Amino acid sequence: MNMTNSEYDKYIQGMAPGSPVAKDLIKAFIVGGLICCLGQGLSVAYRQFAGLAEEDAATAVSMTLIFLAAVLTGLNVYDQMARFAGAGTLVPITGFANSVVSPALEFKTDAGDIIGQTQMRALH
Repeated sequence: MNMTNSEYDKYIQGMAPGSPVAKDLIKAFIVGGLICCLGQGLSVAYRQFAGLAEEDAATAVSMTLIFLAAVLTGLNVYDQMARFAGAGTLVPITGFANSVVSPALEFKTDAGDIIGQTQMRALH
């Protein structure tokens, strides 16, 4: 079968499932907004209850959000959120933490497999 590029494009578009763009945008907006609201709430709490200056509170919020995202990534909760919300989890600072922690967890798993295999060979 010999197809031109335009015929192939039509064929692929006909076979590809539709994407619910509006639904995806709404989910990303809501989840990203909730993450930002959490950050704003933490900022207010750090300033009022901990007595931090605005700049120090901003630093504390960044550290808290990075920590929470790292823990949620380790528990595989953040990945579930990302599957649901898509880009809504990538834009805030939490997306940065997830992108740093995920490869580290994968390396740990791979290294554990390698070390485990080496130890098993040493035992035999």
